Amino acid sequence: MALPDHAPDWAKSLARGFESGAHGQFILHGNVADRFLLDGRRVGLVRCLDQLLLGSFELVFVFDAGNGLSLLRGGERLAQWPAMKDMPALPREPRAAIELITRYLRYRANLAALGKVEPEHVAVILRGVEQWLPASRQGDTEIAAMASLLRDWATESPFADMAFASVLIVDQLADLHPLLVMHPRVSKARIAMPDVNTLEQTLAQLRVEHPAAFDPDVGDREAAQALAGVSLSALQSLVRERAHENRRLGPQDWSAAKKSLIETEAGDLIEFIESRRSLNDYHAQEALKTWLRQDMQLWQQGDLRALPMGYLLCGPVGTGKTYLVECLAGEAGVPVVKLKNFRDRWVGSSEGNLEKIFRLIRALGRCMVFVDEADQTLGKRDGGSSDSGLSGRIYSMLAQEMSNSANRGRVMWLLASSRPDLIEVDLKRPGRVDVKIPLLPTTSVEESAGLLRALLKRFDIDLSVADLARLPLPILLTPGAAEALAVKVYRQSRTQSQAPLEALRASLDGYQAPVPADVLRYQMRIAIREATDMAFVPPSLRALGDEAA
Repeated sequence: MALPDHAPDWAKSLARGFESGAHGQFILHGNVADRFLLDGRRVGLVRCLDQLLLGSFELVFVFDAGNGLSLLRGGERLAQWPAMKDMPALPREPRAAIELITRYLRYRANLAALGKVEPEHVAVILRGVEQWLPASRQGDTEIAAMASLLRDWATESPFADMAFASVLIVDQLADLHPLLVMHPRVSKARIAMPDVNTLEQTLAQLRVEHPAAFDPDVGDREAAQALAGVSLSALQSLVRERAHENRRLGPQDWSAAKKSLIETEAGDLIEFIESRRSLNDYHAQEALKTWLRQDMQLWQQGDLRALPMGYLLCGPVGTGKTYLVECLAGEAGVPVVKLKNFRDRWVGSSEGNLEKIFRLIRALGRCMVFVDEADQTLGKRDGGSSDSGLSGRIYSMLAQEMSNSANRGRVMWLLASSRPDLIEVDLKRPGRVDVKIPLLPTTSVEESAGLLRALLKRFDIDLSVADLARLPLPILLTPGAAEALAVKVYRQSRTQSQAPLEALRASLDGYQAPVPADVLRYQMRIAIREATDMAFVPPSLRALGDEAA
């Protein structure tokens, strides 16, 4: 398995494991459905495996559920096996295919033990193994039997003593039967999304193949950096479509193309939050805005030692947690990925979805990951028996990913919750969430006037703070409540033909806050208690954190 220096890390891992004798069975997961650069061509994974690693193997089997068992090489050798004389065709069912390969290997081992044949290098590539050995059917005896046969290939004689390698290809590890995933003698290697250098090489090839899709004045390096996180297959499809339409791809297209391609690959698991805002658009304590600006400046300068791994944005409902995320993203100039509903009712599917999300996030380069309603999404260390342990598994995966120090300066986690007390303490500790920010309602009529003025301007209603402050505006006004009030003022002015100030005065008559006062006060109290620094809390509210629950 001699490999060139530029071979991918996963290929080097397989070669090292096989040549050292440490492993004979390997699970490849991650970006397995992509194309791979090989000798100036873009090829599928099976062909890449064969040419990079299996060139010295005399017999190479391939199996997938659609095509059944086939041979990449060595058909004449297999034909010499006496058992093949009574077999009209190679089997199409997984159990029969596994049993045939097992019988052949035992046959060759017996002949070698008798000194009748030289050792033969045999490899098996199994594609889409999770389709017929799924984690969701752990109690099925037929599935368990096949998993047991494959385990034998990794550890039992004669298979472990032969020049035999088996490669199992799956999208997500969590989708595969645990008898294989958890086996200590089975080596696992993750295929990452293509890096910037690989994207640049691919773009250079595609530029030659489809010049109509490219602007000759734009370099491939710039485009590759903008497209980090996109698979080669998706990039190839995009270029071919543009070439067919005779439309050039330029810098103005890369961001939109990247967003579209990645969201398509991720299904409904993530979405991108677009942002043209900055912290200048956010109304908050100056101490908080100064802190956040300093962090974003450190990030842009590449000074990562004091950069937080994540933020927890906590406060009553309607206090603008999502809006702050947009402002932070605009300030940093990085994409924001929002986790959507990745939980699934099928066993292993939620974990598989998370694996896919992590794979895309790692490939994006610098980005923020936004988790709304974090108290519900992040799971619990001990989820109990009501969900068959799913909550605990989700918690474990997220906790591990959030604390990965290699992500500092690459991935920043933004958690938002109105009930931060329900988030596991371990997930809120430094090293996962370093800064906890309370987002609180206004504390004076002047603050309410300033907030309301900003929201009324979205409806082309321009009233001065001084005019607004003369009205009986409520305090403890959240951005959500202020927006609802601004909508009411706009409606009143349009339907009743009233001047904006009169419409506001009428709207305040009988005004009732959208969140009950006791609920609002409770959520404020727990947010204040979570604060990393009391400078983030207005002086008039600091005593609230000391009140008994």
